[in-house]
Amino acid sequence: MTRRIVLVGASGVFGARLAAMIARWPDVTLVLAARRREPLEALRDRLESPAAIEIMTFDREAPEGLTAFAVVDAAGPFQTSDLRLARAALAAGAHYVDLADGRAFVEQFPEDMAEAVAASGRWAITGASSTPALSTAALDRLTAGWSRIDAVTTAISPGADAPRGPSVIAAIFSWTGRPVRVFETGAWTRRPGWSGSRQELFPGLGRRWVALAETPDLDLLPRRYKPRHVGRFEAGLELSIAHHGLALLGWMRRKGLVRDLAPFAKPLGALADLLARFGTDRGGMVVEAVGKDAQRQSIRARWGLWAEAGAGPNTPASPAAAILRALLDNRLDGPPRATPCVGLLPLEDLLAPLALFPIRTRIDMAFPRAEGVFPRALGPRLLSMPEAVQHAHDGATRTLIGWARGRGAGGPARLVRLLQGLPEPGRHETTVSIAPDATGETWTRQFGLRRFRSRIERVREDAYAFEETAGPLTFRFHAADYPGGFSWMFEGWRIGPLSLPAAWAPRVRARTFARDGVYRFRVLVAHPWIGVIFGYSGRLTP
Repeated sequence: MTRRIVLVGASGVFGARLAAMIARWPDVTLVLAARRREPLEALRDRLESPAAIEIMTFDREAPEGLTAFAVVDAAGPFQTSDLRLARAALAAGAHYVDLADGRAFVEQFPEDMAEAVAASGRWAITGASSTPALSTAALDRLTAGWSRIDAVTTAISPGADAPRGPSVIAAIFSWTGRPVRVFETGAWTRRPGWSGSRQELFPGLGRRWVALAETPDLDLLPRRYKPRHVGRFEAGLELSIAHHGLALLGWMRRKGLVRDLAPFAKPLGALADLLARFGTDRGGMVVEAVGKDAQRQSIRARWGLWAEAGAGPNTPASPAAAILRALLDNRLDGPPRATPCVGLLPLEDLLAPLALFPIRTRIDMAFPRAEGVFPRALGPRLLSMPEAVQHAHDGATRTLIGWARGRGAGGPARLVRLLQGLPEPGRHETTVSIAPDATGETWTRQFGLRRFRSRIERVREDAYAFEETAGPLTFRFHAADYPGGFSWMFEGWRIGPLSLPAAWAPRVRARTFARDGVYRFRVLVAHPWIGVIFGYSGRLTP
């Protein structure tokens, strides 16, 4: 037996993505609903799915035809929406789910919908989107077991080439330049929307501008996590000119030079389309917490998501798809209630609908006050690694001996190896000496008669990263999970203080791990212009 899901706002930016996710389920009849039939027909023709698909023109002011298993509102803008649709859905015997990002809408939702939920016995779930669903699920994962939370922050940055629906623009304009209530410096205060611009490091994307944005997180983060100092949500635009242009509009509204930003929506939308060619189709999200772990050691934890190839707009739709699937499978705990989409499903479930897209996530944890480069950058992950890996990277003076097998191309690559003291192809007796000091570690590797020395240091502005300098070049890495140890994930490079283009960078693959109680390593550095510059692998013991 199939069950009916009515998707209101199906032809919108996020509604169309959600429709594609639901349409993969063979046990569903999906009803695409919006004001105009033509876009719905075009969407239906694009969907390749086992689900039965129907079309329904729909008027939010007089919601009818909602007899269904669930009704989803993906239309917005929720800053100006009322609860007529939600109440009509429950009255028709359907569960209700929305992608609301309106702060007041989500804040008042549980109380305003409680009576309708009690009468219907159905779930009413709001905010099943990037915020607050994904942000709180990520923070739940990051802060599990902590003894204290000092700060929690969330930031989102879409790619310049991402589609911009009118409801999204209307939502941003509704609070830009107006007073926004925010928890900072341990107290509630008010700051103008889209103010306080700063640069945030987004995993997989690099640094982008962000500013204060009004979403439900501003209420839910302080309430759920009780941070001592900060509970903040920020958003940004990839292109600096667009980001700061919006900040200028906010300043003009504060100064009374403009009262209504709505007239700017159409010309600014056209300008954004023209500027999009100078940006990318890559967007992302970052969630970070600072506090004390179970042993009361200072800890930072960060969850990052980044999307390639224009896949970013699927992210806000993913939590709604996950909630609908859980409702179909009867997997939500407790009796039905009216609630924000917070704590209902774990992070993995909320991300599951994104598995088919070029979207990646990662979790970083660091002990920012730890002695040693790797104890700082790896944090609690180092403590869970094999003893041989901990011994080599615990920040103490070490000498390790063993062997390494080298490889590499000829020509210019061989010249680089000769100048740097890197091994030639073949097996070599190897000694590695690690000499720590106040700011980092000097690693001296003796491959037979050749000696290669490099400097590994912490990164002041990024607790999760470390840098290795060899000669004039410095390479930045973060540590990613790898069985029995960690891999060195390349993030950027520079010569002295000058950053170098990523497109010119060599391809770096490095792993350190333990097997059978022995410390092992694999390193490969290649460049598309000259081939394998050097590679070596081997094993070491104290």
